Amino acid sequence: MAWGAAPRSGAPGPGRAMSEAPALALAQVSCTFVDKNDPKARYTAVRDVSLTVDAGEFVSVVGPTGCGKSTLLNVAAGLLEPSTGTVQVFGRPLAGLNRRAGYMFQAEGLMPWRTALGNVMAGLEFRGTPGAEARVLAEDWLRRVGLAAFGARYPHQLSGGMRKRTALAQTLALDPDIILMDEPFSALDIQTRQLMENELLALWQAKKKAVLFITHDLDEAIALADRVVVLSAGPASHPIGDFAVDLPRPRDVAEVKTTPRFVALHAAIWAVLRAEVLAGYAQQLEQAS
Repeated sequence: MAWGAAPRSGAPGPGRAMSEAPALALAQVSCTFVDKNDPKARYTAVRDVSLTVDAGEFVSVVGPTGCGKSTLLNVAAGLLEPSTGTVQVFGRPLAGLNRRAGYMFQAEGLMPWRTALGNVMAGLEFRGTPGAEARVLAEDWLRRVGLAAFGARYPHQLSGGMRKRTALAQTLALDPDIILMDEPFSALDIQTRQLMENELLALWQAKKKAVLFITHDLDEAIALADRVVVLSAGPASHPIGDFAVDLPRPRDVAEVKTTPRFVALHAAIWAVLRAEVLAGYAQQLEQAS
């Protein structure tokens, strides 16, 4: 096993015994689309991707822009059926939407005509939770994310950080076994972002759900995760590195970045990622010319 690398594929991670199925397992997944500029051409976003997330494990995925990270998240959510390969959720084949997963998007997903409380209640109501019970659960989750006094405010009356906290409460109120997160904090300023990252870690530490977290930020990926998976530049992106993050928990995302082990992990992962980022950048320049 290489220094800094995660256990080999097939070995159980920190949240799973050898006999238990992972929370999420993608096996040889490929996604091919019709080229928007040429209907006769095909574009393969990801090819032969195998990836597991154990119950209670936090896995970050990093890679260049356009490498298919969000595509894999959509496959895991059941929003996109892979062209080839399989997806299993706790050992069962995924058919249709992944109803054991909660999805926190990069873009704003709050309904502007609902208050913060109403937005957190929405998913519970759609699932059939009685109104009084949904309200109690939503109020509890707003309290957990520090917004107990802001439930009556509408999204436009909340700061960016507050809206993200509301979205986080909205996702976690459904008590999903798997949490899918697509660069959820990328639009926030650095101070608010670090606060949100620490809040996420505290909430995760309390319930230990399986998390698949997509980010462009290598610092964020390492500070949050148990493992960091590196994807190659597209097209036909695929994993090229899988690193175990052996930093002790609980963590403070700002403080952990100053530790020698964090610096060493960053250097090891960046050594794999750097060439792919440059390749992805070169592709963008070629497409723009």
